[in-house]
Amino acid sequence: MKKVTIITNFRGVAEHHKMILQQLFPLVEISALGFDKDVIRKKIDADVLLISLYSIYVEIKEKIPLKAKVIVLSTTLTKEQRNKINSIREGSEVLLVNYSPEMTLESMALLRQIGLTNYNFFPVYPGKKDIPPLPIAVTLGEREAVPDFVEKIIDTGHRTLDETTIMDVAVSLEMEHLLQSPPFITHFNSLCKVSTIASALLDRLNMADSRFLKLLNVIDEGIITTDPEGVILGLNDKAHQILSFRQEIIGKNLLEVLDFSVVKEAIQSKAIVEQELIRFQHTNISFRSAPVMTGGMISSIIIVINQFEEKEKFQHQLRAKILGKGHKAKYTFDSIIGESEAIQKTRTTAQKIARSNSSVLITGETGTGKELFAQAIHNASRRKNYQFVAVNCASIPEPLLESELFGYEEGAFTGAKKGGRIGLFELAHQGTLFLDEIGEVSTHLQSRLLRVIQEKEVMRVGGDRVIPVDARIITATNQDLRRLIQENKFRKDLYYRINVLSLKIPPLRERRTDIMLGFEYIQKEIHAGFTLTEEAKNYLSQYPWEGNFRELQNCVEYLAYLEKDLIHLQDLKESLPDVSFHFPLKEEPPESNLMPEEGFVFRCLLQAREEMKGLGRRRMMEMAKEQKIYLSERTLRNTLQTFQEKGWVEVEKGRKGTLLTEKGFQAFKRYYDQKQ
Repeated sequence: MKKVTIITNFRGVAEHHKMILQQLFPLVEISALGFDKDVIRKKIDADVLLISLYSIYVEIKEKIPLKAKVIVLSTTLTKEQRNKINSIREGSEVLLVNYSPEMTLESMALLRQIGLTNYNFFPVYPGKKDIPPLPIAVTLGEREAVPDFVEKIIDTGHRTLDETTIMDVAVSLEMEHLLQSPPFITHFNSLCKVSTIASALLDRLNMADSRFLKLLNVIDEGIITTDPEGVILGLNDKAHQILSFRQEIIGKNLLEVLDFSVVKEAIQSKAIVEQELIRFQHTNISFRSAPVMTGGMISSIIIVINQFEEKEKFQHQLRAKILGKGHKAKYTFDSIIGESEAIQKTRTTAQKIARSNSSVLITGETGTGKELFAQAIHNASRRKNYQFVAVNCASIPEPLLESELFGYEEGAFTGAKKGGRIGLFELAHQGTLFLDEIGEVSTHLQSRLLRVIQEKEVMRVGGDRVIPVDARIITATNQDLRRLIQENKFRKDLYYRINVLSLKIPPLRERRTDIMLGFEYIQKEIHAGFTLTEEAKNYLSQYPWEGNFRELQNCVEYLAYLEKDLIHLQDLKESLPDVSFHFPLKEEPPESNLMPEEGFVFRCLLQAREEMKGLGRRRMMEMAKEQKIYLSERTLRNTLQTFQEKGWVEVEKGRKGTLLTEKGFQAFKRYYDQKQ
């Protein structure tokens, strides 16, 4: 069994380090000694000697066996320990307590290295004079040295061995294979990083120690190290895998292997080279490099390479986890219900569209299933393994919609999340972005959309960094965008950008053979057990269904609510609005395209106008119930809000209720005249 001995000034600290190493190296015998309690008189029996200070080595060097490897340990804090200190209000003045001036200053340096720079620390140690009478003190396990007048003590406990020390021990024990085991990964993840694994390893590469190169295999990036002239000193397994080299290349010049201008620049200038893309053996490889300084001089150059497509796939997996929303298309072309010639023709067109990568504009009345087709197109496309991100442009206020689509940087506006937020364009990278109700987008936002679609680049709100994005755009609307263009409400250039491929979804009344198919499908989905008389079936097949499948679903749910075994024609007539109030089947101005519930609300308000009084929501709900019309509170509220936005009604507070305006009366009159 291999042996490790830990020697520090204080036995308690050594025991703390011993506990950590025992968890990581259970098959190693570990001893702990402290100068405060132990006297070392004979040779130390150990394969690895871990000491806290070089002065300890000087004092005991005669008792160290020749075979032993000596490591001067370095420490850090865990994230949990750092969080204890972070509980102090930022900007506070705090005492930092240790047993000596040197140890106190060392503690202060460590706290700054791990990011605790928002506090004013005052060093305190036994014998220190003129200690400021501050109420808060921080100590790293030396509670006994804290002055008595301190009101609040934040004691993090002893520092822990950092990842560099752990790796040194693993290599010295020839147990590098353990570095990829769960206990090590858990320990490394719990630590505050003072320096990265790569930099800790690369400081040792100029000693050409092959054992440290093994540690680089823990990193999921290709790492190559060269001398200042570009001669390869070593590379990890990932670099071998990316470059597909079978022969030994250590000792060769990097330019013999990667003869690219960016590589030549990295070696000749010895300056930092940011991310560059090179094409090597039919593969895109990202490349970056940086010099390593030792003693004020460049001792080596570090090159980091990645397979670009592999990195893209990894980033896609991260995007899938961001926000926890699970942006995924669940519908396919098999989900589309219908056997009519109209829907079969539409499905065939959509399947052809799916094979393309161009933008798609889906048009159709409300409730026809535009998003269902969008999801089916995505799932049949080459982007099916990536995100399907859907957003309803009409349901989000414009300022919020802008930040949702493009993302924002920290501090971009009041209430912006710390660190900023990724936008939906970025989230949909390599996948599909579905913009429903595109006709509701303001002209200001249309300009930004146009630029992103044209340039395939996005800039977050409040940011100045251009981020490349590659997302297929599918838009949908139930409005006539050409008419909106004539009214200067929609940009012509944006229209032609989104309407490269177009798909029109036929309304349910144009596919009457699908009405009963859809009815029975919905009935089965909600487990409704009623049956229809033949008269009822005929009525359903002839009904205009201006709300399409959405109205059909409402009808099925209402009939299920009646809890009848057999549904007669009279039940349908009581549940469906009067057909005479449905909008005409030809295309009309907006005020003629009234939904059934809008027609009912209009009639209620017209009746109240004739009686020269307002009408409250509660009374309208009662009238709907009296007429056996299904109308939810939410639908009524949304309908009145729509009317108010169009200037058709005035909503008064208190008992006055809602009043039909002259503009609303004229709109209803035009609508009614068109029915005649």
